[in-house]
Amino acid sequence: MLAMKVMLVVENLVMDGVKRATTVLGNALSTQAAVTFYALAQPPVFFKLQAPLIVAPRPADATINNFFGTRPLEKYAIQITDLIATLRNQKTDTVILPGGLLTSFAPAIKAALPNLNVIAWMHNNVNTYLNQYYVGMQTEFKLGLMAADTVVVLTDYDWEGYSRFNPHTVKIYNPLTLRPAEQPADLRQHTLAFTGRIDLQHKGVDYLVALARELPSDWRLAIAGSGKPHDMATFHRLVDELGVQDRIIYRGALQDVALQQHYRQASIFVMASRWEGMPLVIGEAMAMGLPVVSMWNTGSAEYLQDSQYGVLTPAQDIWGLWRGLWPLLAHIKQREYYAQQALLRSQDFTLARIVHQWWGLLTQQYLPQVIIQSTNDDADLIG
Repeated sequence: MLAMKVMLVVENLVMDGVKRATTVLGNALSTQAAVTFYALAQPPVFFKLQAPLIVAPRPADATINNFFGTRPLEKYAIQITDLIATLRNQKTDTVILPGGLLTSFAPAIKAALPNLNVIAWMHNNVNTYLNQYYVGMQTEFKLGLMAADTVVVLTDYDWEGYSRFNPHTVKIYNPLTLRPAEQPADLRQHTLAFTGRIDLQHKGVDYLVALARELPSDWRLAIAGSGKPHDMATFHRLVDELGVQDRIIYRGALQDVALQQHYRQASIFVMASRWEGMPLVIGEAMAMGLPVVSMWNTGSAEYLQDSQYGVLTPAQDIWGLWRGLWPLLAHIKQREYYAQQALLRSQDFTLARIVHQWWGLLTQQYLPQVIIQSTNDDADLIG
């Protein structure tokens, strides 16, 4: 019988990176613990779950994919009450709260269930969460970070930022969420790949469309992803305005085998995001043997480690991106070198490795590879 009871809470189970990482982790942990998923809103469920799903008895508004508003504790008072009751009835040992809204529930949960282990799981960089996504509920978010027993982050940058609010902050990478294909990417292809939401500001899709105009005539940019109707309209209008219809292959949202093919049919992965937590798509591309060229953001910087594992170019600088990309466009040997570096780096994100680290956290074992050392001698202790 599985003794430890772990509940992973999500706002809903629509397609996005946070829910994707949460379900992959929960499914993997279900072989070692009694895992339950808990959703604040009614399905549809985009992801396959290998553990039971409980939907809030009085569900939240299912039309809100991610809550970035104000007064979260008032607006979700009923759902917080029901969640606490469920945690109590299920005799849950650990609850994992991804993102800012759910983290804001932590003080109420700890007040009602002081012995419950509460983990806040941060999927984006500290500046974006505090000053952009959750600026309207910044106080509640900060109090949630302080109330959690542990805060899990994805990058060195965010370990430093979130540690200001909770000294029990640890770094654990998100696992790869796409099974690598048996055959790696074909580096002879004259195709750049990008995967991500069609969001011009966040994902820098405007930069990528501009980049396409500068590509050699025999190169193309293949884009996999979708966006909200107004974002898609802006994207198509920009493609038309810059006259790059023949330079861009738009493939829409892809999954599984089709997504693997998207990577395999390219020879370079390119990213131009203005900000990121730690984008899953870079890990996917690396595992497929694609060299990576990315503008600087905190997530890309964590993956590429000062250009050791890919080419890191200045933030929000289209010509800097072009200069970093050019040697790989011109020389297959450059692509082959960074492809090998990408495959090497991808080993740090294997599901088995990440689950081992999470299990160490859940069981309060010392895991030096999880903790970032600080000047404090006892900073490497969990708990």
